[in-house]
Amino acid sequence: METITLYNGVVMPLVGLGTFKIDDAAAGEANIIDAIHCGYRLLDTAQAYGNEEIVGKAVKRSGVDRHELFLTTKIWYRSFESPDCEKSVEASLRKLGTDYLDLLLLHWPYGNIYNAWRTLEKLYQAGTVRAIGVSNFMESQLLDLLEFNDVAPAVDQVETHLRCQYPSLHALLRERGIAHQAYSPFGRFKDPTMFTAPAITAISEKYGKTPQQIALRFFTQDGISVVPKSMRRERLLANKDLFDISLTDEEMTALRQMNSDLYLIGNSQDGAFTKAFFAR
Repeated sequence: METITLYNGVVMPLVGLGTFKIDDAAAGEANIIDAIHCGYRLLDTAQAYGNEEIVGKAVKRSGVDRHELFLTTKIWYRSFESPDCEKSVEASLRKLGTDYLDLLLLHWPYGNIYNAWRTLEKLYQAGTVRAIGVSNFMESQLLDLLEFNDVAPAVDQVETHLRCQYPSLHALLRERGIAHQAYSPFGRFKDPTMFTAPAITAISEKYGKTPQQIALRFFTQDGISVVPKSMRRERLLANKDLFDISLTDEEMTALRQMNSDLYLIGNSQDGAFTKAFFAR
């Protein structure tokens, strides 16, 4: 498994397991254990997923030492106020069965972001968290956070797939030394044309990889960490079988041109999305 080194020296796998909607205790635990046995070391969860206990039990039962794993969770924006923020992290640690986190993110840029970020800074300085970051922060939100706080995010985890590459955000992250991490790198298969477009199928045929593998290789070759989800062993194996090929500059350009700024999950700076988000 290839890795990326965050600006503070913490080493993070380029490919991890997303656990959104893995909420059945028995099946979810078995799936995560299987992923670990397949070689996954980065496990991505969140308070809002309601499965931190499932992840924690899977880690314990996997037989793999905790220090070999990279655990990420995210604080839900409703817990950003004091003292809820720190208490929510303590609860996450209990559920995950660990005394430290490798990466802790603010899940959405809503609510009392600045109080929450300073809580993360405190936990980072105390060594409870090895790296801190954000999720779903767009350029202006990220720049605002950077301007008024002492510790920069190590990671910004955002919806990123071939139709939604956020090139200007990616450029800003690279400029500031912040790792770009892609959640839903397949767009949750909401766009049926994403993996049938000639630009990707031609590359897929050339290398004998699936279009989904080509998409993941495109991102990882550009230094973007990915956290795809799968409940099937063959796909777990395929999603990490990426590093025996290297795309050409022309192929990377062709895949970049598939971007249409089409977000399929949600953009925190879209008023209609945010209004619907708060109405849930």
